[in-house]
Amino acid sequence: MSQIMNPKEEVKNYYGKVLTGKKDLKTNACCGTNSFPSHLRKIVKMIHPEIIEKCYGCGSPIPSVLKGLTVLDLGCGTGRDSYILSKLVGPEGQVIGVDMTDEQLEVARRHLPYQMRQFGYSQSNIRFLKGYIEDLESLGIKNNSVDLIVSNCVINLSSDKRRVFSEIFRVLKPGGELYFSDIFTGRRMPKELSEDPVLLGECLGGALYLEDFRRLLLEVGCHDYRVASRSRIELKNPGVEAKAGMIDFWSTTIRAFKMKLEDRCEDYGQIATYLGTIPESPHAFFLDDHHLFEKGRPVPVCSNTAAMLQQTRYASHFNVTGDLSTHYGLFDCGLKVVGEMPQKGNCC
Repeated sequence: MSQIMNPKEEVKNYYGKVLTGKKDLKTNACCGTNSFPSHLRKIVKMIHPEIIEKCYGCGSPIPSVLKGLTVLDLGCGTGRDSYILSKLVGPEGQVIGVDMTDEQLEVARRHLPYQMRQFGYSQSNIRFLKGYIEDLESLGIKNNSVDLIVSNCVINLSSDKRRVFSEIFRVLKPGGELYFSDIFTGRRMPKELSEDPVLLGECLGGALYLEDFRRLLLEVGCHDYRVASRSRIELKNPGVEAKAGMIDFWSTTIRAFKMKLEDRCEDYGQIATYLGTIPESPHAFFLDDHHLFEKGRPVPVCSNTAAMLQQTRYASHFNVTGDLSTHYGLFDCGLKVVGEMPQKGNCC
């Protein structure tokens, strides 16, 4: 088995030279089947076909309420998600795409005038920067300067994930959100598999064990994250299955906010009611895999969930009653179902 001498260069080579389009992928890990909601499908139809064909991702990490925001797309590749975000933030917002691969960035930049004409913008609201997601400071991205960070199946490719998450929470504004899709595992990857060039390039070798991810977030000060979606990946490649068939791989979309939260969900008797004011979600708002807020229906929430709704860009869309003056113990979230497996989450 060939071993990786320089993981970063191996990844750049895989996405810059080995892959010419989705047809070259050996598994479906970096080519998720998640369907876009209708309001996003309309935007996708406006994006140049070459950008779509050379986009490699495992999800659709595009949350709601984006108008006017500053958004950072980590590992933007050819720019599909960046351009979707460009349309959603509007001309008054801005999008920054970061990638380390020249060939991918060339496609993203070449179609910039076309996309601005498609969106009817008189000037660009997007810029693509060459750099590393572990070192956003060298790109001039300042502390507390970004409202939302997204990433689509890229963080797994980094060999220094702690630095990635440290940088993410450095540049996020207070109340800002990390919303990303990536590949996770139910067990730690053996070293020889994590160093396999093909598995690494296919977004499998660097996949994080979910519990290690939780511990990593705690180290950088994030005490609660939420799972938005989770589905098992079928490798569908005999060679890859022969190497890594004992590992369960999951395409997972996760959201986390930069705010002071507790490491357990505590009950203070708070109630949240969705006002139905988000245009693409007139009847219900989906926060995570065990919080669906129907319009007008009061829902008991833990203090962490209350903070996520009160201290973020979602605040004007919710009425949250109660405060932290009286504590009633742990909040009982019960079991939640994630993808095909029931498990306890952070909110428990």
